[in-house]
Amino acid sequence: MTEKLAQTQYPVHDFIRSRWSPRAFADHPVEQDKLLSLLEAARWAPSSYNYQPWSFIVATKDEPTEYNRLLSTLVEFNQGWAKNAPVLILAVAKVRSEDGKTNRHAFHDVGLALENLILQATSFGLFAHQIAGFNADSARELYQIPDDYEPATVVTIGYPGDPETLSEGLRERELAARVRKPLKEFVFTGQWGNSSPLLNN
Repeated sequence: MTEKLAQTQYPVHDFIRSRWSPRAFADHPVEQDKLLSLLEAARWAPSSYNYQPWSFIVATKDEPTEYNRLLSTLVEFNQGWAKNAPVLILAVAKVRSEDGKTNRHAFHDVGLALENLILQATSFGLFAHQIAGFNADSARELYQIPDDYEPATVVTIGYPGDPETLSEGLRERELAARVRKPLKEFVFTGQWGNSSPLLNN
């Protein structure tokens, strides 16, 4: 299962149509030069005041000790499938500036950096799955993350694998069609909940 193209209402770039978040990964390492390109793509994301509040802790199966340490921060359910991905990345947001003020855009900007990373991955035929189910306190302790930073998400990266390797429930989700809310449910004009006339065409 390597392709699940989004059925869009309007034309979008093929990278956006083909990007999705699998749980089945192939037993094939991510080449170092490609991994570095993913991180370079993240580096060039936009951010508020150009603060660039992202940091990434990277673990690959080439270093089993580090890989298993990062894997251990995931909840048990996610460990069950994420352990097959060749790359794990912990994304961390710097939530306070040097003068101690809260950066309310930090998580937004980390998300932008990850989207750059994910679209670059898509261009290589790689896939990524962002994980909310992990223990941020455990990650903070394991990696001695400073107080001004917050672990945001863990990302699995790799080549797509065989859905048959997943449990029945996950396999069904893996093979299901991709769905999104229609634009009229979240694109407004004039006041909240008032669908934009742009969508009346």
